[in-house]
Amino acid sequence: MAATLNLVGAGHVGRALGRVFAASGAFALQDVGARSAASAQAAVDVIGAGHACAGLAHMRPAQVWMLAVGDDQIGPVCAALAGAQPLAGAVVFHCSGAKASSELQPAIDAGALVASVHPVRSFADPAAVAADFAGTFCGIEGDPGALALLEPAFEAAGARLVRIDPAAKTVYHAAAVFASNYLVTVVDAALRAYQAAGVSPAVARELARPLATEALANVFRLGPEAALSGPVARGDVATVARQHAAVTGWDAPTGQLYEALVAPTADLARRKHGAS
Repeated sequence: MAATLNLVGAGHVGRALGRVFAASGAFALQDVGARSAASAQAAVDVIGAGHACAGLAHMRPAQVWMLAVGDDQIGPVCAALAGAQPLAGAVVFHCSGAKASSELQPAIDAGALVASVHPVRSFADPAAVAADFAGTFCGIEGDPGALALLEPAFEAAGARLVRIDPAAKTVYHAAAVFASNYLVTVVDAALRAYQAAGVSPAVARELARPLATEALANVFRLGPEAALSGPVARGDVATVARQHAAVTGWDAPTGQLYEALVAPTADLARRKHGAS
């Protein structure tokens, strides 16, 4: 039979994963706890399973506890959980991509096995995530005993698990920032530079679109070394210097961004030519 699961946190992540677990039978969802009964009930209504509870003390003991709370709340909520519930032998895990399972020290002290399972998804639309969870990559780390229970359950829910080094958890999370957030920042710099040259915003997006999409497609098809092109890859130092000066003259912060990218791009170019 599936292990009993209590969900602490009624936000987007909790609702989406709770719905996935309820639909797949990966866990037997028992109680859903939140700061208020109304919030917990709203989550239960979305999930379609579980019993709403206002506060940790009103939840029943469970084999597994999932803390679907903000990063800065993991430690305090875990401490409160350890003070309110018997955790010896239970599995306690959180869903943060930035914090390691060691953040759950109060649960460890109470005799629990701990882990972290980070679904690599945007949870802006919990219903959409729940409906399309199959194939979702999850970074997972923690106690072997916790992983022995969690890994088959998440796989039953359709997850693709990737074990990560807990000591490098912050770097792991930064990888997502580079692949997503900072990518948007760099494209924004390109769009603003086009506009500085007199191109309308709508046309600027059309000019940047094939460059960005083809570059990304080449990275994932050929690898970053083969995908790299442009003046740094060619060793055209004069053009790089001229562009840096021009961009700095137009907008100093964007000039700093341009300069910051030269050295790592030159390193990538050396790898490119060393591999060719």
